[in-house]
Amino acid sequence: MKLTLSLWAAATTAAAAQQLAFPGAEGMGRFATGGRFGEVFKVTNLADSGAGSLRDAVSQPNRIVVFDVGGVINVESRVVVSKNVYIAGQTAPGDGITVYGDGWSWSNANDAITRYIRIRMGRGGASGKDAITIAEGARMIFDHVSVSWGRDETFSISGTAVNVTVQDTIIAQGLETHSCGGLMQTDGGISLFRNLYVDNNTRNPKVKGVNDFQNNIIYNWGRGGGYIAGDSAGQSYANIINNYYISGPSTSVTAFTRGNQNFHACRKPCPHGDQSFNPLTGRIDVKDNFYDPNTNGELDGSALCESSTCYSDIDFQDSPFNYPGPETLHSPQEALDIVLANAGASIVRDSIDTTLVNEVRSYGLDGSLIANEDEVGGPGVIAGGNAPTDSDGDGIPDEWEKANGLDPNNAMDGMAVAENGYTNLENYINSLV
Repeated sequence: MKLTLSLWAAATTAAAAQQLAFPGAEGMGRFATGGRFGEVFKVTNLADSGAGSLRDAVSQPNRIVVFDVGGVINVESRVVVSKNVYIAGQTAPGDGITVYGDGWSWSNANDAITRYIRIRMGRGGASGKDAITIAEGARMIFDHVSVSWGRDETFSISGTAVNVTVQDTIIAQGLETHSCGGLMQTDGGISLFRNLYVDNNTRNPKVKGVNDFQNNIIYNWGRGGGYIAGDSAGQSYANIINNYYISGPSTSVTAFTRGNQNFHACRKPCPHGDQSFNPLTGRIDVKDNFYDPNTNGELDGSALCESSTCYSDIDFQDSPFNYPGPETLHSPQEALDIVLANAGASIVRDSIDTTLVNEVRSYGLDGSLIANEDEVGGPGVIAGGNAPTDSDGDGIPDEWEKANGLDPNNAMDGMAVAENGYTNLENYINSLV
């Protein structure tokens, strides 16, 4: 235990005064800087590459990426993100942005902030690759992302990655025959809060190392399994708290599978320890992880078995590992409502996410594993919309600048720091959600 936890602790900076990536940023990646004080880059077209493209935008470090266009960006090769880049998908007009055709790598993309964007890989993507891969790097946060159709894993974090948060995100429909939600396996620490895993045959997720898994919803896993506790060599230390597992038409095995004596977990409503990491006070007076296995069209699950004999050789803890948890821990039932209402690129949900959410709401009646995105209509149509006027090109619309005492003809004031510690541009971006 000391080896893995000390590696994670040594990599963290526990300075309470650090600026959150954005209001509502939580977990181990909450202090990512995401291009703060860097260049403002506007995505002005839906091209795969070239000037004004999204690929061009993320190719250089220290950028805040905003969008003058909405729609589908078709990419023919993997997109690689540089260090210290904030992809502010919430700035896209119309129905937002979908990137379709191949996967992305955030490996070594330190201090990444990625919000409100859809990444849909598909059968045309590189064989044996993930829709999102992170194998190294530190301080990253993914918020309200929709990712689907990975050819190997759909969203995987492994290797030497340190302090990553994935929150309020949909991870869906990994393509058969592999059909995996993803690996979450690093000693560097991963927080997974309020995410929806849906229509993945297996690895929803597969966890090893340091991991904090709270208030997630897992629906319609298949024969490969739901949450897979690290079943190979290497120590694991995981909080598994107040999640809801719901069987669907493809589900043929129980919610938890495998695990061994190397997997140490707190999955009970445990008291949180160091309050500097978690603002909740006292005991968490909520239900445990819930499971609804009966596929009868009603939400009528119950608390998962409390005995370690139900989970192979997993070593259960009486108190959680002292990770920076969610500001508010919801009951599994509350988490279900919150996730279905808000997860993914939910400012405007596309047809894919709408269908996935409706499947969950069928409580076992609808849902399927897919081998090709054409089975669900592909990425669909994403309305483009019109970007607001931005006379000085600082990424902040004139109307917002005037309303907040800024000069719409002074490009420098976007990078000025407001009293709350964020730049004016960040405050505009944050105000959109």
